[in-house]
Amino acid sequence: MQRRALGCLACLAVLLCAAMASASDDGMRTMRYAPGNEASARVWQDDLRERLRPILRVEDLAGSEIPLEAEFGEPRQESGYFIQEGRIRATEGRMISVVLARPEKGRPPFPSVVCIHGHGSHRMTPFDPAAKQYKQFGAVLARRGFIVISTDVGQHEVREAGRTLMGERLWDLMRCVDYLQSLPDADPARIGCAGLSLGGEMAMWLAAMDTRIAATVSAGFLTLMDQMEQNHCMCWKFDGLRELVDFPDIYALIAPRPLQCQNGLQEPDTQFTVPLARRALAEIEPAYADLGASENVQLHVHPGGHEIDLDALVTFLEARLLR
Repeated sequence: MQRRALGCLACLAVLLCAAMASASDDGMRTMRYAPGNEASARVWQDDLRERLRPILRVEDLAGSEIPLEAEFGEPRQESGYFIQEGRIRATEGRMISVVLARPEKGRPPFPSVVCIHGHGSHRMTPFDPAAKQYKQFGAVLARRGFIVISTDVGQHEVREAGRTLMGERLWDLMRCVDYLQSLPDADPARIGCAGLSLGGEMAMWLAAMDTRIAATVSAGFLTLMDQMEQNHCMCWKFDGLRELVDFPDIYALIAPRPLQCQNGLQEPDTQFTVPLARRALAEIEPAYADLGASENVQLHVHPGGHEIDLDALVTFLEARLLR
């Protein structure tokens, strides 16, 4: 029985290697994650991030010391939290609008979360009761003891020459992390991110490329790139991306940090279905296993559609960031 099991494992290894070779032969997904060990996983992560920065066109911004120059209006009180609107500097030539919410009660330093909206929404959406699929997750987190920040990532035009759309969205979110780290009442070691749809995609990118993110919830997005080539906004795709990776490889950059992906059973067949999410998860799990953190990645399947499962999101982030 043991020999038969070992033989099966050997066959699986051969099939995996063949599949990877096929991907490399046609010039696609050449940086697909290959199971190995902790050392090889970390080398792969460092290498892939270095390869992604130039095609995202943010390599000149990484490591730069751009002053935040934060400007905020007076906070107003909401039920259980305070909220204020303002601006921070993203690049030398561009400011971005942000919303900041702080808990009404509790003792600092607080954990914090970058809350990210999806297509057709904006920075206030995580607080808006009319945006039903978001469940006011930003407001709920602020009431539960988190500092929350939100900015606009739904633009479909490049704002600075020489950038990419995805790179600008990502950089603006990274500047939100910079701002959270600058706050005296925020714990710089307990920063999370969460989002739905495009927001789930951007939560993936933010946690993958910014290791300061300690826990991530990516809702309504886990899938494969082939599925996104039809019936979707093509803003996810940019030159050089598919030659390097598929979405599971980007998610694998988050390992070993905690990651929850949420997919609903009522997603339409053309959207972010649970079977596709399970296939993608199976390609993320080896990186977590190699880094000794298999328990830190999960697919939460809920009975709804394209929406946040609020209880699961809050429970996950509280368990990892509230202490």
